[in-house]
Amino acid sequence: MVSRSTFGKRQKERARQEKQAEKAQRKAQRKLENQGTVMPAKPENPVITYDEEGNPEGLGFHDF
Repeated sequence: MVSRSTFGKRQKERARQEKQAEKAQRKAQRKLENQGTVMPAKPENPVITYDEEGNPEGLGFHDF
């Protein structure tokens, strides 16, 4: 069995740390991008629509 040299171990650990830092940076970037995305606010009260005869129409699923 051949053991890995100190230099090889150090190189491997440095590559692992760089990959971890890049991943954390990408995660932080996605978090910042998602903070700008806000869901549109729904109106407080449902909008009541009327038919030609002046009678209120039924409310749908998306009215709430």
